[in-house]
Amino acid sequence: MEHGIVVGGSMAGLLCARALADHCGRVTIVERDSFPATVENRRGVPQGRHTHGLLASGRDVLERFFPGIAQELIAAGAVEGDLTRDSRWFMQGACLAKFTSGLNGLLMSRPFLETAVRRRVLALPNVQARENTTVEGLAASADNARVTGIKIGGETLTADLVVDTTGRGSHSPQWLEGMGYGKPAEERVEVALAYTTRWFRRRPEHLDGDIAAVTPPTPEGKRGGVMLAQEGGRWTLTLIGHFGQAAPLDLEGFIEYARTLPAPFIYEVIRNAEPIGDAMSARFQASVRRRYEKLQRFPEGYLVFGDAISSFNPIYGQGMSVAALEAVQLDETLGQGSHDLAKRFFARASKVVDIPWSVAVGNDLRMKETVGPRNAGANIINWYMSKLQKAAHHDPVPALAFHRVGNLLAPPPSVMHPRVVWRVLLGNLRPRSNAAAEERSVQAAAGH
Repeated sequence: MEHGIVVGGSMAGLLCARALADHCGRVTIVERDSFPATVENRRGVPQGRHTHGLLASGRDVLERFFPGIAQELIAAGAVEGDLTRDSRWFMQGACLAKFTSGLNGLLMSRPFLETAVRRRVLALPNVQARENTTVEGLAASADNARVTGIKIGGETLTADLVVDTTGRGSHSPQWLEGMGYGKPAEERVEVALAYTTRWFRRRPEHLDGDIAAVTPPTPEGKRGGVMLAQEGGRWTLTLIGHFGQAAPLDLEGFIEYARTLPAPFIYEVIRNAEPIGDAMSARFQASVRRRYEKLQRFPEGYLVFGDAISSFNPIYGQGMSVAALEAVQLDETLGQGSHDLAKRFFARASKVVDIPWSVAVGNDLRMKETVGPRNAGANIINWYMSKLQKAAHHDPVPALAFHRVGNLLAPPPSVMHPRVVWRVLLGNLRPRSNAAAEERSVQAAAGH
């Protein structure tokens, strides 16, 4: 293709542009905001001020598209660590087993990561950006069978392919309807989430050197927290509450809220830590999935990507990694030609979304207040997952199975592998106490 246009210049748009760059003579990123010259929060990314995570799968994709970027980020200050050995995951009353898993994560702020990726993308000779430009609509052929470009400021910018990466506020359903196409069916799960984020100075003794602490909300308390080490010797801490359990903005109230979490270690860090800046709050009403793969008719020359397809409860940290995995699918789909592109890409993207959607929605539906479709097997699955997490307190086999799914490296049914089920049964029948056997299990799990 001669020209590809990416609408939106955040992480999803940048990753999409990187995939297109190998298949288009030139790629134009159209962004309504302006890109900052340095690492700073951008007006068009209000969520950028809150805690973000790059899962192991997302890191792998970044390295594939941008060789050497992981070491570049680490050299600039990103914090590297094994996501099981160097982190505390508190579930079902205790922390999951800590062991070397090979699931290597990178911890850094969203602006820090986005700036590095944007620098790499815009350095490509066939990629350019048009900043401070608002897309007013799509241009199409006379019969609306093909999108031929975008309308901006009274002019039309033509392209062989236009990709919408504008996120949850995407206008694609309305634009498609205006062209005579149906809107995609939507799945919606109401979680009524409120979250507040603060930054603190990080000291070496905090968490005994661990780089992350995760305490998910429970159906009983509906409060949780995620604290991650960041560049610049800082912690970012987001306190989470469902259904009216919002954390306050003032420092004293924020610290008191942390004291009420199911595990004490986040509170123990921040009660005497030096705060940095003011608190920020946000709300997230519902996870939404748009089923583009089920549409019978769709125009040629147009795709939807990233959060514009599916936006997840942000506490699971999946968004950037899902966009990265979708970029891989876009690259591979384009490698097979541009014919019937939308149908083939949406089918692939749907499989990418299936895993994080199942993880997020399945966990959220444990709360009776959550509004969303429930099936007869949900209670059985949630019961099994609670038993798996209990067994994972001491056994790395179920712990690794859990983390591989959480990092989008394995499908949810993998936690039902007979080897995992057996260890879950053993772990709930009797505690494991043999240190030598435990060490062999650790090594086996790490190599599995």
